[in-house]
This record gives sequence, C-alpha cells and structure tokens, in this order.
Amino acid sequence: MALRFSQAIFVGLLVAFVPMGCARDTQIMPPAAAEAPPDYQLGTGDKVRVTVYGEDDLSGEFDVDGSGFVRLPLVGQVKAAGLSVHGFEGAVAEKLKAGYLKNPRVSVEVSSYRPFYIIGEVNKPGEYPYVNNMSVLNAVALAGGYTYRAGESEVYVRRNGGKDELKEPADGNAKILPGDIVRVPERFF
Repeated sequence: MALRFSQAIFVGLLVAFVPMGCARDTQIMPPAAAEAPPDYQLGTGDKVRVTVYGEDDLSGEFDVDGSGFVRLPLVGQVKAAGLSVHGFEGAVAEKLKAGYLKNPRVSVEVSSYRPFYIIGEVNKPGEYPYVNNMSVLNAVALAGGYTYRAGESEVYVRRNGGKDELKEPADGNAKILPGDIVRVPERFF
C-alpha cells in the first residue's frame, strides 16, 4: 500500500511540473550578449550594442568597420579598435559631452565577436563565429574534427592578426580568442 501511495505522489508531481518545464522550453528568448573579458580589445568585425540612457535615438547595434571605427548617430566616427569595452564607453561619452549632452550615461557590450579562423589538418577549415570561453578542442570540433594526418597534441595560434605563432596544447585548457588564426599541423612519424 505504501509503495502505491508514493508512486501516486510521484506521478502527481510529475504531471504537475512537466508542463511547466515544457512551457518554459517553448518560449523563444533572444540570445544574451556574453560579457567580454576585461582585457578584451575591440577590433574589426566586432558588433557592439551601445546604449545611451534616456536617448533611444543614439542607441543601437553598430559594427566596428575595417578601419577600426564605429559610426554613431550625431557624433560620427569613434575609434574602437584596440580599446577595451570600458575604454570605448568612455570615448563615446566624451564625444557626446563635446557639445551634445551634459552628462551622458553610456553602456557598451559586445553583441557578437569577430570570427576566428582554423586552417591545416581539419576536415572543414575556414572562418567560424567565436563563442565565449572557446577552447582549442571547441574550435577543432566546429571545423569537423581532425584529418587522419593531423598532429593532435598541439596547435599553433596567431593572435589578433599577429605574425608570430604560439604553440598551444590541443586540449580544453588552451583558449581561443576572437580574430585568432588556429593552425593544426600535420603529424610526422
């Protein structure tokens, strides 16, 4: 008798809570922008969401163009490349203070990062969208995995358009950043 009573309670709870979980899963929520690491520097290909509090016409999503600038309403071009998100906020606020607003309150977040590239001994080399906290293993998985000729113990990474390659272990600890070029070498016996 006690077993049947506990089964009835379990089924009752299951029936009560499953629809609530299903309803929550069917809602379409916009993706939340990931918070940029504090030392992240903006660059060409990033998209930023600029919010000027109390000024909806000055707010929106903007691209960092090929020359490293963001074109904003009213103030025009503001240099973004090489600045942190916080530094860019300050630059936008200064531009707005220079004859437009008395005390602008500006917030900036990265809505989408510039892509990274993976080349070499992977099944699908090319350009891929960056995801926050991406590791070398994530990058290789996005590129379809290793080819049969790949050296699977290490990769070479060029950071942010640099010329020097850094040797990184091909594991979950080695991080990839936006704009990186990852090269998977061929193994030698």
